[in-house]
Amino acid sequence: MNFTPPPTEDGFGAEKLFNQGYSYTYDDVIFLPHYIDFPTDAVQLDTRLSRNIPLSIPCVASPMDTVSESHMAVAMAALGGIAIIHSNTTPFGHAAMIRSAKSRRVPILSNPIFSSPSGRIASIDDFGDSQCILVTESGSVKSKLLGYVSKSDLMKLSDKEVKIYDYMVNSSVSAPCSSNLSEIGAFLEGKSRDFVPLVRDDEVVDVVTKEEVERIKGYPTLVAGSIGADGEWLIEMIKYVKKMYPELDVIGGNVVTVNQAANLIQAGVDGLRVGMGSGSICTTQEVCAVGRGQATAVYKVSSIASKSGVPVIADGGISYSGHIVKALVLGASTVMMGSFLAGSTEAPGAYSYLNGQRIKKYRGMGSLEAMTKGSDARYLGDTAKLKIAQGVVGAVADKGSVLKFRTYTMQAVKQGFQDLGASSLQSAHDLLRSRELRLEVRTGAAQVEGAVHGLVSYEKKSF
Repeated sequence: MNFTPPPTEDGFGAEKLFNQGYSYTYDDVIFLPHYIDFPTDAVQLDTRLSRNIPLSIPCVASPMDTVSESHMAVAMAALGGIAIIHSNTTPFGHAAMIRSAKSRRVPILSNPIFSSPSGRIASIDDFGDSQCILVTESGSVKSKLLGYVSKSDLMKLSDKEVKIYDYMVNSSVSAPCSSNLSEIGAFLEGKSRDFVPLVRDDEVVDVVTKEEVERIKGYPTLVAGSIGADGEWLIEMIKYVKKMYPELDVIGGNVVTVNQAANLIQAGVDGLRVGMGSGSICTTQEVCAVGRGQATAVYKVSSIASKSGVPVIADGGISYSGHIVKALVLGASTVMMGSFLAGSTEAPGAYSYLNGQRIKKYRGMGSLEAMTKGSDARYLGDTAKLKIAQGVVGAVADKGSVLKFRTYTMQAVKQGFQDLGASSLQSAHDLLRSRELRLEVRTGAAQVEGAVHGLVSYEKKSF
């Protein structure tokens, strides 16, 4: 039986919706579901921070002095994202934090394969991402490491019934878990192996690959900008840096308009940071009456940046996984988060208690407290005798480690992409620009209806 769809359309294409003269936030808009023909696990979130810097997940920790220092940078890198270390310190202090982050890593032994010496190669069904089989006395992780067999060696064997022990490299080809990346790199140099197990008390705690060591060395990035980024001094600085250091990726911002973006693209930026006054601790829109709703800003800037192959960072306004989905689908390649990561174990600062709740300080870089330490240059107030605050100082609840909650957040983002029928960021952008993906504006009542409502009490556990 043939079915003819009704002549009326659901929702609006993004171009029509965002050209009505309104400034929309993420909460103002909602996507309509689209046809699904793939599972959630098929969604790929790999992306680019800038022209030449790839990321496994589209998450960036904001360069704020209560969010991103070396501990956050190491954790975000371990997850496949990145942290931009704040510069609200001396140049020497800034360099020290970067060196510290570059020299360390979070031990992550993902999907390890263990075997006892008597195990047979035929018993190994799937290597997954593992580089080797780790051979321990009992065949478990909490046991003395005897050696390992590389994946490449085992794949060459035709007789799968031989014992793993017969092809094992002994445990002397390992390194102490206290080794830094420079020491591990020196250990691997000249070796025929592309990895080395790290041990503590004869037990394996991690495996580091040559690829990982090389990746840590690279990807130099400069984030240059101010809250009002369409200025002569910034454009001249971008041109100078690109001329003197052409191998360096330069991210410019913050911008919220097409004209601002065009000027920085013309100057040679490799990425654009989008957002003005949308952060939870930012008061720029109130104090200066200048800014733009973040959903509109991301869509408008991404529309022009995509034509030049310049990735967009949606900076600010992220409170939930749904906001991440909206930012990415509207054209961003990554989302930059402050409050979302503040309060985590890896964020700078000590914990304190307020009314029995464990909290950490979180402050805007436009707050007077932060500006007195040096961030006033970002708000073009470093030469002004009278400084005007464009941010506040507050506190956020303890969130635990980003290594835990970030994984669940990314799974929620994948489910959002699946509901939209987009298996990747690029497919989401294509659906949006082709007008296949439809949007609507939510009324205040619709926003209330879309949240938890009508209950006397409830417990909200995201994972």
